[in-house]
Amino acid sequence: MDSLFILFQHLVPQHLLSRLVAALAELRGPHWLKNWLIRGFASHFKVDMSEAENPDLSSYANFNAFFTRALKEGARPLAEAAIVCPADGAISQIGEIKEHSLLQAKGRNYSTWALLGGDEQRAEQFRNGSFATIYLSPRDYHRVHMPVAGRLTATRYIPGELFSVNAATAEGVERLFARNERLVCYFDTEVGPMAMVLVGAMIVAGIETVWSGQVAPPPRQIEHRDYSAQPAPITLAQGEEMGRFKLGSTVILLFPEGAVDWAEHYRAGSPTRLGEALAESAS
Repeated sequence: MDSLFILFQHLVPQHLLSRLVAALAELRGPHWLKNWLIRGFASHFKVDMSEAENPDLSSYANFNAFFTRALKEGARPLAEAAIVCPADGAISQIGEIKEHSLLQAKGRNYSTWALLGGDEQRAEQFRNGSFATIYLSPRDYHRVHMPVAGRLTATRYIPGELFSVNAATAEGVERLFARNERLVCYFDTEVGPMAMVLVGAMIVAGIETVWSGQVAPPPRQIEHRDYSAQPAPITLAQGEEMGRFKLGSTVILLFPEGAVDWAEHYRAGSPTRLGEALAESAS
């Protein structure tokens, strides 16, 4: 079945399908259709609305408003840790970068250079560093928060394909995360430079950030923005929202060599919860 699913992804017009889903997710009427979509999704994926700021499914203006719903105040307290989990989800892979190579799945690797869109200078910052890949399933909370306080220095939107990012596809598609559409956000933090990579996927209707709104899908070309010289720097506190996915995907964190020590209990498949301790500063 996995091989058939991967074959389907190669054959289907990924971007057309995703944009059609995006249009459907923005529909505000008819109300019966909007409510049917939201209720059907919540029931099928067993979405826990008791944690939502607004638990009334029928009150959401459209599917995207429901999918990017806010949590109740205090639903995700921050642990006292240098690095906290940036999202609800599960660890896809976590560990050390071997020179410039990251583990995608058993027997499959890809490079920081490819992930960052061919930016050799930025990739060199993370040589022999540390990485964590977190997968957000459809039932999860889909806002992404800061694992550590930081100042935004640059972003790089990289167009690409839109394969699913679930475990089966990660095991079956070469260089998956370096092939899919993605937004790379660079921050200066107390543990050194950090990259947060928000990876798009099939039927993901968009990627947004709190400082610029919807980023993907823009025109299909690499788009670099420099924030380092802004008169009013963009700084975000640990635990503060930095972006969101309109339908589920993956977040990848990159840190320099010797910057962080991952918490020992995390393995591929370990659940993550926004705000829980993820790592300590190695220094």
